[in-house]
Amino acid sequence: MAQDGHKEHPKYMNIFWWLLALTIIEVAVAIPEYSTVLKAILLIGLACGKAILVANYFMHLKFERKTLAVIVVTPFLICVLLVFALMPDLTSDERLEGVERPAAAVDTSAH
Repeated sequence: MAQDGHKEHPKYMNIFWWLLALTIIEVAVAIPEYSTVLKAILLIGLACGKAILVANYFMHLKFERKTLAVIVVTPFLICVLLVFALMPDLTSDERLEGVERPAAAVDTSAH
């Protein structure tokens, strides 16, 4: 809090530099060949960090009451839970086994 009783606003350029750094880290994580699960966990974690920074400072939720924070955090946690709950299905190679290609995808140019 500032001395005159007004709330001190964040330094937006500092937040910008943090967001830029997290974006550079995301790109650095996406380029090498890690396992799909590890890469997904790292990218989701970095994206969550960026979302929290944007919500807190650019949407000014840091300066709101705690009740509003609970209203914002609850759907966010549900979304993260659903992403991790679907992770085994999305990363499974077994889901593609035995799947036949649709007739439209069959190459008929060789005939």
